[in-house]
Amino acid sequence: MQLTDLTAGRLLDGYRKGEFSPVEVTEQALERARRIQPEVNAFVRLTEEDALAGARESEARWRRGEPAGLVDGVPVTVKDLLLLRGHPTLRGSRTVPERGSWDEDAPPVARLRAHGAVFLGKTTTPEYGWKGVTDSPLTGITRNPSDPTRTAGGSSGGSAAAVALGAGPLSLGTDGGGSIRIPAAFCGIFGLKPTYGRVPLYPASAFGTLSHTGPMTRDAADAALLLDVIGTPDPRDWSALPPAPGSFTEALREGVRGLRVAYSPTLGGQVAVRPAVAAAVRRAVAALADLGAYVEEADPDFSDPVDAFHTLWFTGAARLTQSFSPRRRRLLDPGLREICAQGARASALDYLAAVDVRVNLGRRMGRFHERYDLLVTPTVPLTAFEAGAEVPRGSAHRRWTGWTPFTYPFNLTQQPAASVPVGVDGEGLPVGMQIVAARHRDDLVLRAAHALYEAGLPLSGTVAPAGD
Repeated sequence: MQLTDLTAGRLLDGYRKGEFSPVEVTEQALERARRIQPEVNAFVRLTEEDALAGARESEARWRRGEPAGLVDGVPVTVKDLLLLRGHPTLRGSRTVPERGSWDEDAPPVARLRAHGAVFLGKTTTPEYGWKGVTDSPLTGITRNPSDPTRTAGGSSGGSAAAVALGAGPLSLGTDGGGSIRIPAAFCGIFGLKPTYGRVPLYPASAFGTLSHTGPMTRDAADAALLLDVIGTPDPRDWSALPPAPGSFTEALREGVRGLRVAYSPTLGGQVAVRPAVAAAVRRAVAALADLGAYVEEADPDFSDPVDAFHTLWFTGAARLTQSFSPRRRRLLDPGLREICAQGARASALDYLAAVDVRVNLGRRMGRFHERYDLLVTPTVPLTAFEAGAEVPRGSAHRRWTGWTPFTYPFNLTQQPAASVPVGVDGEGLPVGMQIVAARHRDDLVLRAAHALYEAGLPLSGTVAPAGD
């Protein structure tokens, strides 16, 4: 067992027992990151000097028996939409200049720094995180750990690939329409979109209150640990929630016995779910029932809100680029330029009509969760498709939302939702299952996912890079 294969929880246990040190772990994680980069392109940059300096400081604290916090010495990566002090945040775009002081941390980065985390580097994103796959004019294509000819998903594809391949067990991703859950499903890791406001966000996203920040990890226990660290208020985010009422890690012990679970194979729509995906999700749902949950097949009562989502998403993109000169606009990803033009044509009444759809959807889901503690669906209806494409070959859809009908509705409602790996298809590509709870019940999502890991459900696990 290599140190790069260990979860954050196992690393911390090893530090306590003196089995290995933060310096050893960081050196191996950096070596792994360098090795995987040419094939999967998970990183914008590695912050090696800072990482090793932080690891040495952490090692000294552990020797004194005085760790700084809950994740002291654990290697972490940060999606390049989030500020990391001392390093440029280019957002996957040639329109963002590297020059500048870059002297501020995003709120979750600041929390991790206070808890002694070691920052390995910044991970790739499509330009401004606009789509469900990870490629950009700045950094090129990020590829799938299981098959580099396939996409890693997006927009947190670099984070997902890094975690899956052992380049740090913890990563910070963002999710405006599925951007944590989609790549988590495609890469075979755990990804949680917390309740909106649970993790403060600064600067505010161009996509407004659709965008969440959350953990991308090896398992649910690491995600709970990370959420305990980053899920606290920050004065820079006026919409941040107050502190959680208890520890998410402690809540994992409660399991799923007695929870009411609604299983929705297609979310009540005409979604063509691949047979291998449907079968893996059904097996995981049966496992929840075996663990003591009350499971029944049930659909929320709503129609596909994609038009409303597009209005909110496209107008956000238009606002983001409103001040761009024609020359600067030509540097954008052509697909992003296209949705910006669509968003600019929307009226205030169009926007408010989309808000009405959102409000109605949130009310319906609130009523739904009076009957059910959890909703379970596939994360996405397919496994990873060819890299470099926004939609699978032969798709009838033009935009990435055409193949992500299970994820973006829960950005509209701001609910916690996670993807847990539940198996692989016939080509060895990971399958993800989505678990959704009512707003503010992130603990229930984590409990259900953790119960599945504890039960040893066939999960896709870490993929070792060539030569290991």
